[in-house]
Amino acid sequence: MPEPKRILSIQSHVVYGYVGNKASVFPLQLLGFDVDIINSVHFSNHTGYSKGFGGDVLKGDQLRAIMQGLEDNHLLSQTGHLLTGYIGSLSFLEAVLDVLHLLRKHNVDIRYVCDPVLGDRGEFYVPKELVAVYKERVVPLADVLTPNQFEVEQLTGLKVDSLESAEAACKALHAIGPSLVCITSIGLPGNDATMYIVASQRTKANGRAEVWYIEFPRLPGNFTGTGDLCAALLLAHTDRLDSLPDALEMVINTMSVVIERTHESSGETKQSCELKLVQSKHDIENPPRRFKARRL
Repeated sequence: MPEPKRILSIQSHVVYGYVGNKASVFPLQLLGFDVDIINSVHFSNHTGYSKGFGGDVLKGDQLRAIMQGLEDNHLLSQTGHLLTGYIGSLSFLEAVLDVLHLLRKHNVDIRYVCDPVLGDRGEFYVPKELVAVYKERVVPLADVLTPNQFEVEQLTGLKVDSLESAEAACKALHAIGPSLVCITSIGLPGNDATMYIVASQRTKANGRAEVWYIEFPRLPGNFTGTGDLCAALLLAHTDRLDSLPDALEMVINTMSVVIERTHESSGETKQSCELKLVQSKHDIENPPRRFKARRL
């Protein structure tokens, strides 16, 4: 097997806890990838803590300066993947697009995995005007897109309340650009005990999409960083495996163990709900085979 290409990961960073790059880089390294890390923010902790957070935000021009240094030293030629997560402003999003264009100047086959972090459960995490920017300028350039249920509804204007409507939303996003769309978490009306992940891959041969889904139990609690972890695992396993259902099973079986271990040790505090990633090292490298993908 050829050595995996390097990943450039532009995401948030926290000193304490596991979101953004802290949730993504460790699993990617365990799975054999070299990861070059740019922290879009450097915060003390994630923003859900009751006493707030402290830290700094990277500006778009600072990102461009970092990339210029990498290019001047000829350090971009081995990069094969760009992974992006939370981007909180239009100016920084524009700088990220500049990064993508620079990387594709050095390698036209760069695989862009975009987690379009807009919000969740009806709540926006970013200014609403970024939705149109993602739709018009970012999604068309992405190879892989990993929205949650709320985000896919914002990007397509379609209500996702069934597996069939999830398939239709994936089809709408294929029409804009990405060949692989993965809706990372879907809850359906009248079924609070179950969650779904749906992945649709458009084939090069005829342009048709194969759609797979996995059903898995919903655990109580709210664990920050799961979307970041999911996008990283999807990047890794779809790069390593030719089979979409096999890759999807690796992702969900890893996710389920991490979330279960976190749930078992969680309490009333935000601190106790931080993902148990280090404790899950073995399962990230060797996930169990509990949940199976089904063709939709």
